[in-house]
Amino acid sequence: MTRTLHTHVNSPLGALLLVGQAADGGHVVLRSLSLEGQKGGAVVEEGWVRADAAFAGIAEQLDAYFAGRRRAFDIPFAETGTDFQRRVWRALEEIPYGTTVSYGDIARRVGSPGAGVRAVGTAIGRNPLLVVRPCHRVIGADGSLRGYAAGLDRKERLLGLEGALGGVPG
Repeated sequence: MTRTLHTHVNSPLGALLLVGQAADGGHVVLRSLSLEGQKGGAVVEEGWVRADAAFAGIAEQLDAYFAGRRRAFDIPFAETGTDFQRRVWRALEEIPYGTTVSYGDIARRVGSPGAGVRAVGTAIGRNPLLVVRPCHRVIGADGSLRGYAAGLDRKERLLGLEGALGGVPG
């Protein structure tokens, strides 16, 4: 049986809860990264093992990102979600640092335009890897900040960190 490992990491957004499983080679495969107070965020469960050292590499990458020294993450993560969610989440991973796209853009990228925008929004809202899978880079077609499980103030801070508060690119 695979043990679930976890740790807490401080960030400018508040405490981050990292959850994963040990993998070959001594690293951890990340299953969840959530923020304190996040809607639908992970909660430490009985039987989980606190393993700060196992997450040291991920914590270093997060520190570098928040300090403006890292623009992308190199973190192994668990494949979770439905096929549709995984397609949406892969599209999120392709959004470059410092840019934003609309929910409609993501819907078109995954072959689900029109009414599919709502399903895309739901899939984005279920992203278990906040910050490292950049759902914060998806905004309304009118340039407004919409939907972020950890709160719009945190979404705005992440976009500000990346210099991406100018709205949807033309």
